[in-house]
Amino acid sequence: MEITADTKIHGLLEEYPYLLDFLAAYDTEFQKLKNPVLRATLTRVASLEAAAEMADIPVSKLVSDVKAEVERHELGGTEQKAAPHSPVAEGVFADMAGGASAGAAALAGAGAPVGETRRQEILKEIIRDLHAGRDREQIKARFAELIQEVEPGEIAAMEQALIAEGMPAQEIQGMCDIHVSVFKESLENLPEGEALPHGHPLDTFVRENEVVAELTSSLRCYLDALAAGEGSNDQTLRDLSADLERLREVDTHYLRKENQLFPLLERHGVSGPTQVMWAIHDDIRARLKQVREALAANDADRVRAELPELLTMIEDMAYKEEKILFPVGLEQLSDEEWAQVRAGEEHIGYAWIQPRGEAPAATSAPPASRAQGGEGALLPLTTGAIPAERIDLLLRNLPFDLTYVDENDEVRYYSEGERVFPRSPAVIGRNVENCHPPKSVHVVRQIVQEFKAGTKNVAEFWIQLEGRFIYIRYFAIRDDEGAYRGVLEVVQDLTEARSLEGNRRLLDW
Repeated sequence: MEITADTKIHGLLEEYPYLLDFLAAYDTEFQKLKNPVLRATLTRVASLEAAAEMADIPVSKLVSDVKAEVERHELGGTEQKAAPHSPVAEGVFADMAGGASAGAAALAGAGAPVGETRRQEILKEIIRDLHAGRDREQIKARFAELIQEVEPGEIAAMEQALIAEGMPAQEIQGMCDIHVSVFKESLENLPEGEALPHGHPLDTFVRENEVVAELTSSLRCYLDALAAGEGSNDQTLRDLSADLERLREVDTHYLRKENQLFPLLERHGVSGPTQVMWAIHDDIRARLKQVREALAANDADRVRAELPELLTMIEDMAYKEEKILFPVGLEQLSDEEWAQVRAGEEHIGYAWIQPRGEAPAATSAPPASRAQGGEGALLPLTTGAIPAERIDLLLRNLPFDLTYVDENDEVRYYSEGERVFPRSPAVIGRNVENCHPPKSVHVVRQIVQEFKAGTKNVAEFWIQLEGRFIYIRYFAIRDDEGAYRGVLEVVQDLTEARSLEGNRRLLDW
């Protein structure tokens, strides 16, 4: 293979796989090539010349160093040294994978002829026009010119690159239906993967999606009946309401993705698509609530107006899962990690069905939230001393739920007692910002920043949740010297407590 300034990095690595390790050692920023999703997309359009230009280094040096490494390897040399580190080389793949050029590079697909700078400008124009309410079909056509013959990992990388560029997940959410519809033909032409074993988390997700398809189809039939004036509107609305109540269980499907699957994908650097999906989950939840309110008011016109878009969103989400998210998950996660996903599913539950078949055995250590061993030695506390096993029992039996986030913003513990919001073992070690939907991340970030700065020590909220009064408080944790040691979240259901009156001085069981 002739290596020149125009040589694409993707082709270079295809021809000489050992150059992956060489480039990763060449400069610390080049280590981003180890990310399979980014490697499968960005390197298709990035040439050695583009990399050299972005790093402001002579392309002749980069080409020469790569050629020398190939020659050493092809001649059978055993000494695989990286070329001397060049400070000015820093930022090449940082820019490509996470900077302003990343979104444009990912959007280019496999070898699109449009220049990188121009692609970025076209993308910005598309986003502006989309937000301005311009014709969506024209936007789709322009978008399609940028991207052809994509694979699931490329779509995931595109979303992630846009977020790394600084675009909020909610803005990408607005484009999601467009870019999936553009990609649909390519996705439909992908070969079918092997059947998943019974009991695999994705097997359960796919079977739940089959129920989703049945329910959305049934609900569309009721909508047609309402529009045609067939039968009694009241009876049709009652039947429709019954199916919509069943469809509400899709929330459990989404919760399992958010709490079990997303954390494992984030460990592999796949965080952009998960943020976009979570934003859409929340939109679906809000729209479900609105349609239920319309049904409760027996407002058939509002149901006919709002339900079709909701059903489309739910159907599209199932499509995106099966054609994009799940294939990326199979590529990224090991069998051991899928066992971890399955092991924590019981904490969240299932929608409509139960897993079929036995769960794969997990060989990893038990989650950190579970204390190990028996009584053991007493653990000295500020006042008193208790065995670790008893401390675990106490925390698991608290009449409220606790979550602890350390000074590095990573979740380190949650109590397993009376929980209001679901948690599962996959959350341990997860960055706290990834534990919240995109629309509320800015609030989480503000709380943590104020706590770290020492300007605030408590943040509190209260919400009405399905008829329950929920009290949520965050406390800054500081050591005896005043150093910040993390955040404690305390969540209580105060519904019954707020209704208490008078006194109860005698035991009444």
